[in-house]
Amino acid sequence: MKKAILAEKVGMTQIWNDAGQLVPVTVLAAGPCEVLQVKTVENDGYEAVQVGYGEVAEKVVTRDGKGKKVVRHPHGATKAEVGHAKKAGLQPKKFVKEFKFENTADYVAGESVIKADIFAEGDKVDVTARSKGKGYAGGLKRYGLKSGPSGHGSKYHRHAGSNGSATTPGEVKKGKKMPGHLGNVQVTIQNLEVVKVDAENNLILVRGAVPGPKKSMVVITESFKSGK
Repeated sequence: MKKAILAEKVGMTQIWNDAGQLVPVTVLAAGPCEVLQVKTVENDGYEAVQVGYGEVAEKVVTRDGKGKKVVRHPHGATKAEVGHAKKAGLQPKKFVKEFKFENTADYVAGESVIKADIFAEGDKVDVTARSKGKGYAGGLKRYGLKSGPSGHGSKYHRHAGSNGSATTPGEVKKGKKMPGHLGNVQVTIQNLEVVKVDAENNLILVRGAVPGPKKSMVVITESFKSGK
């Protein structure tokens, strides 16, 4: 891997390209990402660069006058995370991720910074994020199964149909498409095009939609298929 960066999803909009076409894009606030640690074979058994994006307050647990526990910044960084960041002389980060770069030795903890201009207009990228959680859903919504007859005489309308045979094997086979939890899983969209890079404001505009809600973490890497 040569290029990668952490970003935060801002939202969707549309812009006009040079050909006069209206292009739907997702705006990603990418970086600057500071290097927290450089993994080496000697110390860690492998090479990687650990980067962080977005500062976060430290989680503080105190007690009031009645002895009741009071938590300030409950979603903040723990003492371990604060100590880890201080080793590199940095503030604790909201998002942390490791990348296995080909030029790992060129990065220095606490000094190196990865910015949005690591990518350029026209680059192909893979975007990874956690999709929106949609709770419990039936088989039709979850997998797009066909519904039953809509007439009044139908015994079912939105049921998935038969779950298994009545005789051998007489059980519901593993992997059967059933109702259950929908969304909130890691999703990667491959080979998206970088439409525009605003290095001054640390923004990357990617053609099309990107998984996840607004303000969620997004990982942008060079496309796995770009060289094929």
